[in-house]
Amino acid sequence: MTLITGITIFVLAIFIGFEIITKVPPTLHTPLMSGSNAISGITLVGAVLAAGHPTWQTQLLGFLAVMFATINVIGGYMVTHRMLSMFKRK
Repeated sequence: MTLITGITIFVLAIFIGFEIITKVPPTLHTPLMSGSNAISGITLVGAVLAAGHPTWQTQLLGFLAVMFATINVIGGYMVTHRMLSMFKRK
């Protein structure tokens, strides 16, 4: 894949993602957040695999990927928990 093709796909993904997210009603945000946390968990598995590669550059990028994916998963579950607590009776 050429650089131009990769950049084109990236820009189109940004526009499509923005359009999809802006069309989601607020009542569906909690289930979608849980689904995105599951996807981030899969990303975390891939990052751990990358961190086990023998070259130091790949290990560094894998470590950074593990760190950011972990932050994403934990933050997502915290937001989901907070949103679900809004619907509990007091």
